[in-house]
Amino acid sequence: MRPPAAQSVVSTHDNFILYRPWGRIGLSVIRPAGAVMTAILVGMAAAGCSFSRTDGPFAKLDGEEVTGTITPPAKDPQPTDTDLAFARNAAADVLSKGDKDFSQHWENPQTGARGSVTPLAQAYSSEDGRRCRDFLASYVNGRTETWLQGNGCQAGHGRWEIHTLKPWRS
Repeated sequence: MRPPAAQSVVSTHDNFILYRPWGRIGLSVIRPAGAVMTAILVGMAAAGCSFSRTDGPFAKLDGEEVTGTITPPAKDPQPTDTDLAFARNAAADVLSKGDKDFSQHWENPQTGARGSVTPLAQAYSSEDGRRCRDFLASYVNGRTETWLQGNGCQAGHGRWEIHTLKPWRS
């Protein structure tokens, strides 16, 4: 008598079964306890990256120290004397116009720095009786954007002299 067709397909002449639908494959081979242990070991290996140490040579690096091939960030360029001279000229020009709603653009073609100067309020009298005004000046150089604050007073013949021009403190 011959075996059924399905049985003859999965069996060979040596009774070696080519296909076992009931056999275990992949993680199911290690049984549930082994799968749980594997998951725990994988979790511990991945979590090892999130642990930190407070001792040893790499525990506390200062902000100035550089490790590896990463270059430190470039310092923000500060206004040069010529940048400040252009800003002072624009401030003197805008203060002479007398309008608080007017801004004066300035640009230094040598450094690429640019900005604008805007008066903050109406003129006031200084201690020595001169007419003075406060102003804000923007400073843009590459990706750096900062503000400068200053004040100027009117000198002889209606000319304005800039007395201070320094980084703005809010």
